[in-house]
Amino acid sequence: PKMSRNEYDDTTPLLRDDDVCGGSLETEEDYRSRWRSIRVMYFTMFLSSVGFTIVITSVWPYLQKVDHSADASFLGWVVAAYSLGQMVASPIFGWWSNSRPSKEPLVCSIFLNLSANIYYAYAYLPMTHNKFHVLVSRAFVGFGAGNVAVARSYVAGATSLKERTNAMANMSAAQALGFILGPALQAGLSFIGERGVTVDFIRLQLNMYTSPALLAALFGLINILKTAAALFSREHHVDDHGRQVQAINYSSDDTADIEEPEESIDLVAVLTSNILFFVVMFIFAIFETITTPLSMDMFAWTRKQAVLYNGIILCGIGFQSILVFFVVKVTARRFGDRPVFLAGLAFIFWGYFILLPWGNHYPKIQWCIFGFAHFFFFSVEQTGCPYEQTWCQYTPAIYLAQYIASGIIIGVGYPACNVMSYTLYSKILGPKPQGVYMGWLTASGSGARTLGPIFVSNVYTHLGPRWAFGFISGLVLGGFILLSSVYRRLIAFSVRHGRIVE
Repeated sequence: PKMSRNEYDDTTPLLRDDDVCGGSLETEEDYRSRWRSIRVMYFTMFLSSVGFTIVITSVWPYLQKVDHSADASFLGWVVAAYSLGQMVASPIFGWWSNSRPSKEPLVCSIFLNLSANIYYAYAYLPMTHNKFHVLVSRAFVGFGAGNVAVARSYVAGATSLKERTNAMANMSAAQALGFILGPALQAGLSFIGERGVTVDFIRLQLNMYTSPALLAALFGLINILKTAAALFSREHHVDDHGRQVQAINYSSDDTADIEEPEESIDLVAVLTSNILFFVVMFIFAIFETITTPLSMDMFAWTRKQAVLYNGIILCGIGFQSILVFFVVKVTARRFGDRPVFLAGLAFIFWGYFILLPWGNHYPKIQWCIFGFAHFFFFSVEQTGCPYEQTWCQYTPAIYLAQYIASGIIIGVGYPACNVMSYTLYSKILGPKPQGVYMGWLTASGSGARTLGPIFVSNVYTHLGPRWAFGFISGLVLGGFILLSSVYRRLIAFSVRHGRIVE
């Protein structure tokens, strides 16, 4: 038996799209084929997230190991390199997917990502400038990750307006699963240790820093095979009502031609959406970047402890995010997308506000050791807040409970804002091909993830957490005010032009 689209939207669980057949607007075969291709996009988002987070907690100690000249400021550039590559690639892949079948930019980008992860694993091999090899490899990993614009554009074009929030929530849930698995795998692989094992005939050091990147490369190979199997036969496109229309790489008598809407897109809403997405990604990129150096400074953790404990913490936040996606889906249906977005920003604000240093307890100082003592302690890893960071001597320490509580609160607000950003944006754009627009949105987020790590690593290094987190709290508050000021304009294209009643 078949169900109507309204019944489908109200009863489909978050990660289940295949238990209901399509309505009278498409055949059962078309429906199943469409959702199979959408699930491949979920998998692509999942692996893209894994590829980023699987090394995020270990990149700082890896840098310190392969190049002693690397400092916390350079870490910001390394983390930002991923996002800079993604920012450049996203509009290119988005334009490519508008002009050609989506499988072409997808397979190309995944292969590039795979190769770059192998490059990262061998960054220790050159005799000099190792930190720059880490930097370049992460930039190419990010360039390959520009395919998220293609994935989101495809899902937006392959779902009706009623299916859109569910589908975008599913994509974000898949992304969150990757966010969970990445740090969890890194934490598990940390038991290999810094020495690990050496595979002489390929000159590979397999240790806690290189094995995650190689595992990400293996995931990329699996993704190429799944993408090829699902999309090489047919790609799907439907209008806001769910009617099959002709995709650029598929022609058939059972599809209608795409009708270009005569009405214009609300460019103010588009620009505002990009700015808000920039704010959301900027503040979360800062959280991703600062966790390892902050915990090593405040809690005197060793490199191995920082990788393991932060991996566990980020894994827990990721599991929490999955629960948030369930709540977001139900709440958005009850109250709407925009109120959920506002609530998410409010949670992020309080998460950063409580992270500000308070009290009279100060961090352990890692003093500089000179002369004979330097050689005596050279083999012993020094822990604590480096004396070069002068703020360590007068800024109160952040407590572990404070650190964890902040992560939990931010872990509630960020997934809500992430889902609503993509959902509102895709609805604002309407039935036109969204590849380029999604490319610009992804580029906006990537720009934030480029500037965020650079900002926080420099401000944190020179001024300390009070200035860094105080500025971020103000930025989130500005985003809240901006969203409130354009609240009435952030509506679906079809609703704005009277085609569908909200």
